[in-house]
Formats: sequence, C-alpha cells, structure tokens
Amino acid sequence: MAIQGTRTEEPGGYTFDDLAVVMGTYNEEEAIGTVLDDIATVTDERAEVICVDGSSDRTPEIARDHGATVIEQEPQGYGVAVREAVLTPDRPVVVTTDCDDTYPMERLPDFLAEINDGADVVSGDRLYYGAEQMPGMNKLGNELFALLASVLMGKRVHDTTTGMRAYRREVLQKIVWTENTGLSAELLMRPLMRGYDVRERPIEYDERKGETKLDPFSGGAAIAKSIVRVALEEQFR
Repeated sequence: MAIQGTRTEEPGGYTFDDLAVVMGTYNEEEAIGTVLDDIATVTDERAEVICVDGSSDRTPEIARDHGATVIEQEPQGYGVAVREAVLTPDRPVVVTTDCDDTYPMERLPDFLAEINDGADVVSGDRLYYGAEQMPGMNKLGNELFALLASVLMGKRVHDTTTGMRAYRREVLQKIVWTENTGLSAELLMRPLMRGYDVRERPIEYDERKGETKLDPFSGGAAIAKSIVRVALEEQFR
C-alpha cells in the first residue's frame, strides 16, 4: 500500500525522533521495500527502523538499502525474532509491525498521539472494520483467540494477535517475555493484566504480499496454549 506524498501532523510530546519501528523479517523481499518506504514517508525519515532477519532471500539487502538496521538471526520462530526486535531500540516509543504490507503505516502519528496522551500500549484492532482481506480461517481463529483471552483475563480484548502496536519502551523492558508463536498475544496480555494503560484502536488491514509462514492449525494451537499459559501465570504471579 505504497503511500505517496503523505503529509502528517505530528503530535506534541514524543515525536518521530523518539520512535523506533521494529519487525521480524523472514523472506519478505516482495513487500519489505514498500513497508520501509511508507514508514520513511510518514515519519519524514526520522523514525529508527530495526529488522531482525532470518531470511534466505534478498529481504535483508533490501532493508539495508532502505536505511533499516538489520540484525541477522538464525530462524527460530516469530517470537524469538520479534522479542529481539522490541528489546533492541533505545528510543522511548517502540512500534511493532509486520513486513508483509498489511498494516497502515499512515496510522503511526495516531499511535504516537495515544502514547503522548498517556497510553502505555496502543494495539491495532484489525477485526473492527471486518478484515475482509484476511482469510476466513484466520479471521475466525483471531476472533476465538480474543474471546479466549477475554474470558481468562476478565477483560474484553478484540484482537490479541495483531502485529501493529505501540509501546512505551520501559514497559517492554520491565516484563520478561517467554512465548514464541504466541508472543503477539503475550505482548498484549501481560501489560493489560498488570494494570498498564492498554488501548485498542481500529485499523485497516490490507491483503498481504507474499506467502504466509504460519500453519493455521499447528500455529493456532500454539497461540491458544500461549494465551492459557500467560493468563494463568499472570493470575498467580
């Protein structure tokens, strides 16, 4: 969803100079350039971009050509890469995204504004607008994950596995993250269950470029187990 000539109104408080956008990347040469161009356009090239990469294609080369910092890592799963990505930046606001061009980088100013308004975590809810571009099996699974997490936590959430969130860096640094396939759910659930100001905000969700890496059945089972495990750990900590 290449963004052409987008002009943004920057919020007060934290600015794009305080922002790091991070992602785990794995064989996303088809989309990574567009995603990084969109980030650069929206933030006037002021945001730091970090990719933790285990690719065998040209993804890391393209990322470096677009000014991103690339940390090479042997493929060990989604959570291992994203955990490294969120803990690496020194900037006070960290935004996670995926590198498949499904998330709206034009919403970065809105997420930053929410952090400036006092939020600790701002989570993009892909399901609010219907997520028509999402495969039906994936959409059903995400709805069920959110329902399961809501029941276990006693707090309603709508999208536990979104890849686009903004965090205050100190929140990421204070919590020990343990999950791999289920890290996205953990990154929402632990802060929420510890009383941080966690806000869900609707976002558009576009059709992905490239092939998905997650098996819907084994991956779905792993995410559900993570949700149960994290909820129980937080209830008894």
